[in-house]
Amino acid sequence: MGSPKDELLKPIWHAFTALDLDRSGKVSKSQLKVLSHNLCTLLNVPHDPVALEEHFRDDDEGPVSNQGYMPYLNRFILEKVQGNFDKIEFNKMCWTLCARKNLARNTLLLSDDDAFKVWVIFNFLSEDKYPLVIVPEEIEYLLKKLTEVMGLGWHQEQFEHYKISLDTSWEGLSAWELIELIGSGRFSKGMDRQTVSMAINEVFNELILDVLKQGYMWKKGHKRKNWTERWFVLKPSIISYYVSEDLKDKRGEIILDGNCTVEALPDKDGKKCLFLIKSLEKCYEISASDKKKRQEWIQAIQTTVNLLRLSSPPPHKEARQKRKEIRQKLQAEQEELERQMRELQVANENKQKELETVRKQLEEAAARASEEETKRLQTQMELQDRFSLELEREKMVRQKMEEQVAQKSSELEQYLLRVQELEEMYKQLQEALEDEKQARQDEETVRRLQARLLEEESTKREELEKWHFEQQQAIEVTEAEKQELENQGMMKEHALQVALQQLEQLELDRKEALEQYEEVKKKLEVAANKTKSWKDKVAHHEGLIRLIEPGSKNPHLITNWGPAAFTEAELEQREKSWKGKRGTSEQ
Repeated sequence: MGSPKDELLKPIWHAFTALDLDRSGKVSKSQLKVLSHNLCTLLNVPHDPVALEEHFRDDDEGPVSNQGYMPYLNRFILEKVQGNFDKIEFNKMCWTLCARKNLARNTLLLSDDDAFKVWVIFNFLSEDKYPLVIVPEEIEYLLKKLTEVMGLGWHQEQFEHYKISLDTSWEGLSAWELIELIGSGRFSKGMDRQTVSMAINEVFNELILDVLKQGYMWKKGHKRKNWTERWFVLKPSIISYYVSEDLKDKRGEIILDGNCTVEALPDKDGKKCLFLIKSLEKCYEISASDKKKRQEWIQAIQTTVNLLRLSSPPPHKEARQKRKEIRQKLQAEQEELERQMRELQVANENKQKELETVRKQLEEAAARASEEETKRLQTQMELQDRFSLELEREKMVRQKMEEQVAQKSSELEQYLLRVQELEEMYKQLQEALEDEKQARQDEETVRRLQARLLEEESTKREELEKWHFEQQQAIEVTEAEKQELENQGMMKEHALQVALQQLEQLELDRKEALEQYEEVKKKLEVAANKTKSWKDKVAHHEGLIRLIEPGSKNPHLITNWGPAAFTEAELEQREKSWKGKRGTSEQ
């Protein structure tokens, strides 16, 4: 994940580029002075108006390049940033400089505020290299979140067609191209501007403002003990609550740390769906609208506390870092595969040269054999008349020479067959590489269609994909390498089976926990019904049975059967009542 300094550089890069009107890569010093002053004001950094002139004292009066401005920016501004500044206002200043030059408002279905939020999201998801672009994987991630918030289904084929329609050398979109893509409504399927704006705002709150969850709930006061409806906003280390969702009137906050706990409470005081947040200083009783909302809030707060205990970043930032690491890993693997292909190609070329050398040596040997045969025949014809007695011996020598020639010819044919076999092996190797490339493309398509899983399942799935991808990288070169690759494949297959069994066990544990939760819930309902029935019976028979209540501080009467259930005052009151009833009946 990029450092805070890198995150600040992205909006500043947009602002610097916007000031470069003639696209020469340079900006005048007067414009840089104004930009530097605004940056210092918004970042709460002391501004030194003379520092810029002193820093470029040795330069001429001409404009300053981006490379020339960066040392000044790092030394006098970015290194002094403490983090106590308004990030939204900082982004809005940079947005104001670059939007008027690059934003085409007439053709967009977005408001200026929505376009600004898309621009900030682009800076968060873009790569840490300049000029800034957002890669296809991050574009797909952003569009999926927007369609999910709008309640639409994601169509992978439509996005694939969109990528195919672009240039083959396309690496990603700029900020303005991304705004145009979202504002064109191509992936929102005719949704109105209000729905699109709502989706952009929710994604902006999650990715940029680190809002993990928000909504209305009832909170019990600490002093007056009254219940008041508040708008709660959950962030990685704090829960803030406001009068309404416009966030203008903040009423308080709950500081979260690794020692905080959250638990459900039974219904009381006429409030249902209660839960309790325990911090080091206070305990907060909160009532959700229904049981589903209560469970969602409990899970969200517990997840936040667990992340604080592990000192882990928010889920969306951690997911972004993982996606970036996967891309870097795939790129490294691709480079390694290309390097191996180049080495294999060089080895094949060397083999071809060796075969060509062997073929030439065979041709030379055949030519020498042919010349020797011609000389032998001439010598035989010259000596035939002179050495008639040695005719038989010469015939035997000739037969031996013919056998040698046949042997040479057979060796030549074997070498030629070997050359053909090597050529066939080279073709098969190319076909295997094509199959592997197609398999990788198919695997990438299937991986993009998979739904988002729980974090543990995502980790296991990544390991499965890694082992599956490594199995397909085997290249059969020699029989010994093939046997070794098959052994590795069996070991990785066994690891895959073990990981799958672990996934299945996790699913069974989750189902079992859910069933136990349902059983406990039913038992609680039965106990509540029994308690209510018992209380009704007691209310109808108050004269026979008296509920056990806290005793009075006055001394109790003692009867033959033990302590009495009433005091002397209550006894006298009952005697007066009996006497009154007796007198009435006598009259």
